[in-house]
Amino acid sequence: MARWTVFPYDAADYRHDPAALKTQWARLHQGDAEPFPEDAAVQAAWALFHAGRFQDACEAGLAAGDAGIVVANKAQSTHANYLETREKARLAMFREVAERAEAQARARPGLASAHYWRAYALGRYSQGISVAKALEQGLGEQVRTALETTLALAPRHADAHVALGALHAEVIDQLGRQAAKTKGADAATGLQLLKAALALNPGSAVARVEYANALVMLEGDRRMKEAEQLYAEAAACRPADAAERLDVEMAKAALAHG
Repeated sequence: MARWTVFPYDAADYRHDPAALKTQWARLHQGDAEPFPEDAAVQAAWALFHAGRFQDACEAGLAAGDAGIVVANKAQSTHANYLETREKARLAMFREVAERAEAQARARPGLASAHYWRAYALGRYSQGISVAKALEQGLGEQVRTALETTLALAPRHADAHVALGALHAEVIDQLGRQAAKTKGADAATGLQLLKAALALNPGSAVARVEYANALVMLEGDRRMKEAEQLYAEAAACRPADAAERLDVEMAKAALAHG
């Protein structure tokens, strides 16, 4: 496997030994409601993920078997979304995660994270090929179903609230409100989901960014000031790990470029 892009910031604050990882777990996983793993090898893979060693985390997770698939999928998706600059490789990574997660969801239909990572990877892949084209291929429906399944299994999964809220906004932005209704997209529902995500995970930078984006897509310039405030709040969030640091830096970059 070719080497992935290295996490570009100082990760000293994000390194945890097993005891510290367990102590910090609730904060580190406030977004995805992931339970603390019993398997020491999976714990080690998560420690690598939180420290920004995404390729090592992915490889360690896959080596740990079924129990490590979630951390492998999160590590690969995070790298693909934030650090992979080659579009073809990026899309291939998301397709691979989606396929891995789909197989896990079939084998373990009660595992919320399997459904979530299938939805996340398919959603990012859809954005890469264009939301309109993805809708034509039926991917939007697959993403929505997987996210709704995630929330049915894990109602406090803040990141699934974010993704489903953003999906409603993106479909409406692409198709218009009336046509979007035929795809199950609704503006009020989307904003409600994003607000719920912030209530579940108040320190989330990405929830603020996606909420801001949704406000502009759905309400236009009249919500621009509110959106800019949300971006400013996202940029000021204190990241608990390397992945959250990437969210904060994304918000900072967006503010810097206006």
